[in-house]
Amino acid sequence: MERTRAIRARGITKTFGEVVALGGVDLDVPAGHVHGLVGPNGAGKTTLLGLLLGLAVADEGDLEILGTPVGRALSVPDGVAGFVDGPGLYPTLTARQNLAAVASLRGHDAAGVDDALDQVGLADVGGDRVGGFSLGMRQRLGLAAALLTGPRLLVLDEPANGLDPAGKRHVHRVVAGLAAAGTAVIFSSHRMDDLAALCSEVTLLAGGRVVFSGPVGKLAAESGDLDYRVLTSDPERARQVAARTPGLRCVPADDRRQPDADLLLVRGPVPSLDDLVVRLVGAGVAVRELAPVVSPLESAFLALTGEDDR
Repeated sequence: MERTRAIRARGITKTFGEVVALGGVDLDVPAGHVHGLVGPNGAGKTTLLGLLLGLAVADEGDLEILGTPVGRALSVPDGVAGFVDGPGLYPTLTARQNLAAVASLRGHDAAGVDDALDQVGLADVGGDRVGGFSLGMRQRLGLAAALLTGPRLLVLDEPANGLDPAGKRHVHRVVAGLAAAGTAVIFSSHRMDDLAALCSEVTLLAGGRVVFSGPVGKLAAESGDLDYRVLTSDPERARQVAARTPGLRCVPADDRRQPDADLLLVRGPVPSLDDLVVRLVGAGVAVRELAPVVSPLESAFLALTGEDDR
């Protein structure tokens, strides 16, 4: 059976004077899914997140959140939590006191504060003042605050910003666990590795409009030709083989400022790269390294937003 939609948006438009922040945006997010929201600066991501959190209202269009129509009022149904432009915290209070204050403002007791701190890996610093926290620690505390009410829709704006590897692992674990339990998560990020690790679908905004919406794998397929680094046991022979491989071309060293003369850069689609590997092995050339210069997701992002400088 199809899962209930946590978000259904049709034709959402929002302007600020003559600036069109959102121009006819459609969005569908089922319950239990992590949906990525990406786009260059000024694409309209923050405006859309604000609408989902009840911080702004749309000028035109229809928006349903958790099955409830959202009109032209600054409100959203119970069960929505999150933050945009970073969490709002009291720097002179401790982490535990901040969460207790949030719980009180939302009409909850403080019973879940310690559990929320533990979930995001901040249990050991619960008694420390937030003014001394790093950016990553404040991001995790903001996530803990959002968890206090057991949200059915969680809206997160760059939650991995400033996180070290351990903090990132905590955030990923929490988000994946929430989705598995049925919570819908909107995850805005500039980090393509976050999207690949967490999101089942992604919406890409550019100029206030949707230029792509669908599975992450389909977005990666939009990348077209990619540049690949190829390191082999015989660079000159490898260059000759690559030059004869249909669909591939060798990228001149000056185009990418290659620091390693033995490193070969080739450009082409994935099937042509597969063909190159077969040809190299057939020619007795060992492949020691093979990797895209830019990830397929990042390449698709640049291509679809018109920022690919190749």
